[in-house]
Amino acid sequence: MKTIVIYTSQTGFTKRYAEWIAEAAGADCLELSAAKKKDFTAYEAIIFGGWACAGNISKISWLKGNIDNWADKKLIAFFVGASPIDNPEIKAALNQIFKESERKKVETFYCPGGLNYEKMSTPSKLMMKMFIKTLKAKKDKTEKEQVMLKMISSSYDISDKKYIEPILQCLKK
Repeated sequence: MKTIVIYTSQTGFTKRYAEWIAEAAGADCLELSAAKKKDFTAYEAIIFGGWACAGNISKISWLKGNIDNWADKKLIAFFVGASPIDNPEIKAALNQIFKESERKKVETFYCPGGLNYEKMSTPSKLMMKMFIKTLKAKKDKTEKEQVMLKMISSSYDISDKKYIEPILQCLKK
């Protein structure tokens, strides 16, 4: 199945997953800015990867705007964020981002990445600093909030190649 992986990445985690998927699937791989100029007629499957932040997915409107144009293709979307894979909020966020009709046309997956403050844009760094400051100032933090505060206070990497397996299985269906 001729496949292309298209991604947008801020700090490198989504790019890493896109490259892992492309290599494992024998697919082409392009950053979104280059893919916008590409003709997708020859592809049978299109995989889009974006990074998640505050319940949103970067550049998701590009994929959503093309769903109907690619009705004859297998569509897969993966999202990379700083949360562990078992975070229950992930499914809820995906259900808000994609309408039910879109979920019938696009298979979605979450891949844990991490935080890389050194590569983060200035607005993203400021947003994270404000969030950390607010969380630190909160009295009577829950155990979950204490764990989160410890986790997001510095850069970390929880990405792992094993998280692409469900995407590759979906591609084979």
